[in-house]
Parts: sequence; C-alpha cells; structure tokens
Amino acid sequence: MSVREFVVLGTASQVPTRHRNHNGYLLRWDGEGILFDPGEGTQRQMLRAGVAAHDINRICVTHFHGDHSLGLAGVIQRINLDQVPHPVTAHYPASGQKFFDRLRYATAYRETVPLREEPVAADGVLAEGPSYTLEARLLSHPVESFGYRITEPDGRRMVPELLARHGIKGPDVGRIQREGRLGAVTLEEVSEPRPGQRFAFVMDTRLCPGVDALAEGCDMLVIESTFLDEDERLATDHGHLTAGQAARVARDAGVRHLVLTHFSQRYTDPAEFERQARAAGFEGELTVAADLMRVPLPKRG
Repeated sequence: MSVREFVVLGTASQVPTRHRNHNGYLLRWDGEGILFDPGEGTQRQMLRAGVAAHDINRICVTHFHGDHSLGLAGVIQRINLDQVPHPVTAHYPASGQKFFDRLRYATAYRETVPLREEPVAADGVLAEGPSYTLEARLLSHPVESFGYRITEPDGRRMVPELLARHGIKGPDVGRIQREGRLGAVTLEEVSEPRPGQRFAFVMDTRLCPGVDALAEGCDMLVIESTFLDEDERLATDHGHLTAGQAARVARDAGVRHLVLTHFSQRYTDPAEFERQARAAGFEGELTVAADLMRVPLPKRG
C-alpha cells in the first residue's frame, strides 16, 4: 500500500529549545521521500523518528538561514556513508549556491551516491513524474526563499455500481483502467473524476502572492507561524507570519488540513497558536506541529 504522511523532525525557529529541534521535515509520498529544510540536528531526529537515509530521494531547501540548512552537511554525508542505492536530487535557491557548496563539502568524506544539484532561480516546475509534479514559488524574506508544492495528477475513481451495471468484474476492472476501454464500454462510463492530492510547504515569509499560489486548494498546507498575532508588526519586520495570518491564508485557499510550525522560542503554550488560528476562521483539520509527530495526508476528496 502507498504511504503518504508528513514526518516532523523539528519545529523551532532560529534556535533549538529543550523541546524543539531545529527545522526538519520528511514527506513520504508513495515510494519516495522528500526532505525539507534540514536544520542542525536533523540526522539525530531522523534516527528518533525512524527515518533512514535510504528514505530520502529529494532534498528541498527553502532558504539558507541556519535553522533551515545547517543539517545539510550531516544528512549528505549520511546518505553517502549508508550508500543509498538511488540518486538524490537537491533543490535550493540558486542565489545560495556558495552556501550549498560549503555545506556539501564541509568536511572530508567519500562520495558514493550521485547527488544532483538542481538550484531554483524562478517560479516554475522543478520535476514531473507519474505520481506528482514539484514546483516552486518565490516567497518574501530578507534572504531569497522559495516554497514548494506537490501536485498529484488527476485520475479517475471506479464506481462499483457502474461496473456492475456493465457486467465488469475481476481482472477486467484493471484492464479497463489500463486501456481506457473494454469492448464498447469506456472508462468514463464506469468511473468518476478523482482530483489528485496537493501538498505545499511554506516557510519563512511575509504574506505575498507566492504564499497564496502555493496554498491554493491544498489537501495539506505546512506553513510557518513563527509569531502570535499580537506580534504581527515584529513578524512583518523579520519576514514571517503569525498564526492568524497563516490560518487566513489556509481558509481563503480552501485548505483541508493546516499544519502550523516554526515557532519562536518566546512562546511556551502551543495551544495559543491553535486558538488564534481558529479565531481567524479556519475550520478544517488543524495540527500544531510537535517534534517527531507523524501526520497522514487527508484521504482524497
């Protein structure tokens, strides 16, 4: 069975705390793993969360502040130490190439795994495959930052009543799915449209068009809410969002499951982020992220 879940490795902004590691997140999408923003300590958090280097197929870095990238050195070296049997692709802002180079070669090690560097220079599609399209959008932060969005192609859902009406059963169900027709019966006559799942990852940013484009229609939106609403001016000055701002983005975009993360050390009560998000009018499923949490993607609508 395919697995689609979001594994939280760390949730702290700027500095780790006693209870929160630097950022780090792994999206399991069927047989692939996409590692987002590996901050300091990510390799150890992977061990605690049951995530192996072999699980990583892509690394997506939003920007080159330390809490989102200092773990790259350890993760890349672990991929090589464990001799991961597949190539790994890294996406990151092209403007930060010098930082990526320094982290990739921070110390001496033996390279055993092909690491494809695919820096991001502008909005657009980064990769296309049978199970998803990966794209990036520019955000608004003091250093160049990109958010990422994964979109599954739309498909069709078989309808048992329609299959029975046309006498289609057993192996013939798979055949009409593959070939689009069985005799005089078309796939459209025994199925209904099934929208593909959509996931977005939005880190350090102010409100901007890129945030809205990434969030639009997502089944799951993982988004920073560094500050509470009473500190909105501070959030804007430093290029961040508040809990209420993040929730309003999700509300207006029709997000089904909102995951808030990247919390400032100044706050000690996670429940306040949920309270403010609900006060902002978001009525869907809501998770205030905690380290080592696993959050399944919502079932397809």
